[in-house]
Amino acid sequence: MIVSGVILCFLLPVVLGTPGQYPLQRVLSKYFDVQAHRGGRGNTVENILPAFAWALIDGATTLELDNAVTKDGEVVVWHDENIVAAKCQDTSPAFANDTEFPYVGKYIANLTLAQLQTLDCGSKRQINFPLQSTYPGVRISTLTELFTFAECADPEYRILFNIESKVNAEHKNQTRSPEDFVMRQHDIFVSSPYRHSITYQSFDWRTLVAMKALDRSIPTSALIDLETAVMSDNKTSPWLAGLRLDAFPGDIGNQIASAAHAIKADILSPADVASSVADPTLPEYIPFTTRSMVDYAHRLGMLVKPWTVNRLSIAEQLLDWNVDGIITDYPNMVRRLVQQRNRPVAPKYPKKRVLECLSRHLKKVSSFSPQ
Repeated sequence: MIVSGVILCFLLPVVLGTPGQYPLQRVLSKYFDVQAHRGGRGNTVENILPAFAWALIDGATTLELDNAVTKDGEVVVWHDENIVAAKCQDTSPAFANDTEFPYVGKYIANLTLAQLQTLDCGSKRQINFPLQSTYPGVRISTLTELFTFAECADPEYRILFNIESKVNAEHKNQTRSPEDFVMRQHDIFVSSPYRHSITYQSFDWRTLVAMKALDRSIPTSALIDLETAVMSDNKTSPWLAGLRLDAFPGDIGNQIASAAHAIKADILSPADVASSVADPTLPEYIPFTTRSMVDYAHRLGMLVKPWTVNRLSIAEQLLDWNVDGIITDYPNMVRRLVQQRNRPVAPKYPKKRVLECLSRHLKKVSSFSPQ
């Protein structure tokens, strides 16, 4: 089976580092991996420093987050390809007579870091997350700024990171290229003391192949859901690095696990649900992650960490199936469930220290207390 066009020409045939992931191994050998999705967006406005601070206070094992790359090549912590009005609001232009202003509605790939960091992305509570704490005035951070905050809050370097490359494989002009993402993210990874605490994840499997070719010491996690797995008219999915699932034997779960294994992914990270009905007790419910998928991925030597698990009934099912981690918007609730199952959980970080570090590292905020 050939993975077409994924070993990118910019990569050097150099292996940086070795496979041993000491902080990852040390932490994950002791604790179940409760991952705070976008910092735990059920509790705090997503992907901003306060979200990650509260995830640590709540005892998340891993901070799950997204990266975008700006026009001037800066790696920032944000999920969306463009700035949506439901999450951010303009304040003032980065410089006088800036023709790009206002920035809301623009794509991150077309904005500089200076323009992006004028936006207030902490004031707006999302309608689907009514318990979100807001932090008015907080800006989007760079990945380096997040690592600097983490070093302050975590002097023992126990924090784990699951970092996604937000590359759009279908609409190539909406994000920077896979090459840009891999090289720029990797430069920051290896210059950070958290180098060996990072998992690299993506829906665009080309970036996973490229990262493995560049540095096999960084574990990769293959994200997948119904939309990226199956295309209309039996087309080859642009998300799976040239692979077709129907080229692999077995049911769809086995095919997905086999495809992830073919690109040497260390972790399979499937969506939890395939149906619009998300309650396992209802007859219309269809899981995307299945017991057979989990079992087969384990037989292939991969870990399985589904997303985004926001119902405890689904989390209970996944724990029964022996998944290795759960990515959730409510890390505090999933952590409690894991404890009730007598599974070990990572310790909570000291609230006083974390909030002191947060106040020191926020660029601008009207109050350090949630609104």
